Amino acid sequence: MQMGDSVFMFIATLLVWLMTPGIALFYGGMVKSKNVLSTAMHSYMPIAIVSILWVLIGYSLSFSTGGNAFIGNFDWVGLKGVSFEPNAEYSATIPHNMFMMFQMTFAVLTVAIISGGFAERMRFSAFIVFIVIWSLLAYAPVAHWVWGVGGWLRELGALDFAGGNVVHISSGVTGLVLAILLGKRKDSESSSPHNLPLTFLGATLIWFGWYGFNVGSALTINDVAMTVFVNTAIAASAGILGWMLIEYFVNKKPTMLGGLSGAISGLVAITPACGFVTPASSIIIGLVGGIVCFWGVTYLKKKLGYDDALDAFGLHGIGGTWGGIATGLFATTSVNSAGADGLFYGDFSLLWKQVVAIVATYIFIAIITYVIAKAINVFVPIRVDEEQESLGLDITLHGEKAYHETNF
Repeated sequence: MQMGDSVFMFIATLLVWLMTPGIALFYGGMVKSKNVLSTAMHSYMPIAIVSILWVLIGYSLSFSTGGNAFIGNFDWVGLKGVSFEPNAEYSATIPHNMFMMFQMTFAVLTVAIISGGFAERMRFSAFIVFIVIWSLLAYAPVAHWVWGVGGWLRELGALDFAGGNVVHISSGVTGLVLAILLGKRKDSESSSPHNLPLTFLGATLIWFGWYGFNVGSALTINDVAMTVFVNTAIAASAGILGWMLIEYFVNKKPTMLGGLSGAISGLVAITPACGFVTPASSIIIGLVGGIVCFWGVTYLKKKLGYDDALDAFGLHGIGGTWGGIATGLFATTSVNSAGADGLFYGDFSLLWKQVVAIVATYIFIAIITYVIAKAINVFVPIRVDEEQESLGLDITLHGEKAYHETNF
């Protein structure tokens, strides 16, 4: 075990943890003032609930080494056997319980992202039940497929350095399914952000935390980790430029919200690829990420008529999909010998593996999310009633207001 790696991973874990409160602020500023606290609660509660589930059973289902190709087993339930001693299957240089904590922040963040799809209209009690079941039946299997020892996508050779499939496609597709099942908000066409400075602060915290998210996924300080650091920074910057250029071309006005969305798009797009591609490729990945996510948010959503309120699918689903495909195009073993060469480096097979991983994740997550939501709705209505939606969820579900003297 190396002390330097342990300190590095401790800091990375704290950075990723910070992303979830960042999501609360990012999303909170984009909803109406009467729903800002409710929306923030959708990010805050996963910190409590998913963290406990992770310790009790989620980590074992995701990463235990004695499972099958689709799910782990119960060997590490309650963190039995998960101690300060490293587990060489994942990292020989950091404590096993440090690796567990790092991965816990990913599980928490994924659930927080989902709420962008159903903001301003899901019943809080139904949300609590949903995240308990979804974390165990949806997140844990996909995490095991991609990162767990013996996971079928890992064995296939599909690459996902920091969570394009596990975090972003999973959360984005889930948000989309819930948005469709819940139906549109009553005033979805006229809804607008109530506090963009709050969203700006949230996006900045998310970007800051993303360095822990991506660089920490190297699990050590080495040449790959430093390449990831560079790639993460420049892909986000390129995402801003891609979004704002197409926004200016279409609307003639570059917006602050567009710039923030572009940064998130670039970060999402580079996440699966960050440890396998060159900095030059990262610029292309981020730039295209900003453009395709703009298309998803402004065109695809309108064309298909779903109300993905805060663009969980538009940013994370579409951005993660592009990132997975881009990995199959731009990956090179000159950056990471543990990776593979993509199409542009002479090997088509990686692109095919990436597509298989993406399609499998879409199908599995869509089906399991639909089944969970429908089952919950039998016992607890998942959508609030019209009066609650009209008055706002802050006061009707939580009995409090964010602003007591306001013109909003």
